[in-house]
Amino acid sequence: MEEEKIVLTLEKPEENNTAETTEKVEDEKPVKTELDMSVFSDEELKMIDDFSEKIDISDTNIIMSYGSTAQNKISDFSDKTLENMKTKDLGQIGNMIADLVTELKGFDVEEESKGFLGFFKKAGNKIDNLRVKYEKANVNVEKICGILEDNQIQLLKDIAVLDELYAKNETNKKELTMYIAAGKKKLKHAVEVELPQLKKIAQETGTTEDAQKANDYAQLVNRFEKKLHDLEMTRMVAVQMSPQIRLIQNNDTIMAEKIQSTLVNTIPLWKSQMVIALGLTHAQDAIDAEAAVDKMTNDLLKKNAEALKQGTIETAKASERSIVEIETLQQTNKALIETLDEVLKIQSEGREKRNAAEVELRKLENELKEKLLEIKNEVH
Repeated sequence: MEEEKIVLTLEKPEENNTAETTEKVEDEKPVKTELDMSVFSDEELKMIDDFSEKIDISDTNIIMSYGSTAQNKISDFSDKTLENMKTKDLGQIGNMIADLVTELKGFDVEEESKGFLGFFKKAGNKIDNLRVKYEKANVNVEKICGILEDNQIQLLKDIAVLDELYAKNETNKKELTMYIAAGKKKLKHAVEVELPQLKKIAQETGTTEDAQKANDYAQLVNRFEKKLHDLEMTRMVAVQMSPQIRLIQNNDTIMAEKIQSTLVNTIPLWKSQMVIALGLTHAQDAIDAEAAVDKMTNDLLKKNAEALKQGTIETAKASERSIVEIETLQQTNKALIETLDEVLKIQSEGREKRNAAEVELRKLENELKEKLLEIKNEVH
């Protein structure tokens, strides 16, 4: 944006060529507000003085259009500034940074692994899962970073544009101030010199025409004073615009710096931590594997030692024990004696039964003989 050179003009815009409305002025009030003229260079002060001499308060069109060029510049500038700002959504950038933080916090390198039998398989799966989670998170992070970079570029462009807008606003404000300064100087001369002269002439001549001229000029002075007041109000808009532009620019700068910090600090730090996490996971898996092997070896040694202890004790007991234990011999001998006693008892009982049977047989034999003899004797 090229620096615009200030030019004061009394040209009347076409749209402002309207009929004059006659107003009656009750009292003329001197200008009380003084502008700070120290902001102007000698050349600008001379320009104000020269321009003040050209102002003709008696021309109603000049009064109506006075400073309108500068006023239009302020209005157009406000519209351009609004157009530049209305599409800006810093809240969206803040939301993206919040999403990025959530993405980074959601990445967890911890994964529980239980049981020795599946330890080595789970350890390998843990590394693979960690890589997959990292790649998934990294895709989202890169996507968000790309959007943030685009917004950062736009913010930097906006900051540069705001610098130009600020300079443009300062120029517009200065130009409008020069119109006000020249107008106030002319107004002061009209109130203190020209109007008193017309009133004096009217008093001296006592004619209606001269009295009307004095009254008409007083109305024009009043209208011009009101016009200068309007310019003062417009100037205040420009005065307020400068800090507003700086506030917006400061917000853009803070957000751009925040994005820059995120891109050059947070993301690289996160990635470096992921590399460390992967390395630590490898190392921890190796340590865990070694610990698992040591535990298995120790458990195996303990079991073998216990088995060896039991085997040795049983072997010692067996070596000290007789082939046939005395208790076995005692039990066997007892059973044998009981068997012999039982055999003798059975034999004795058998003998007694045989003797009884033999007696019974002899008895039966004798009875049979007697019966036969008895029958023989009867026959003879």
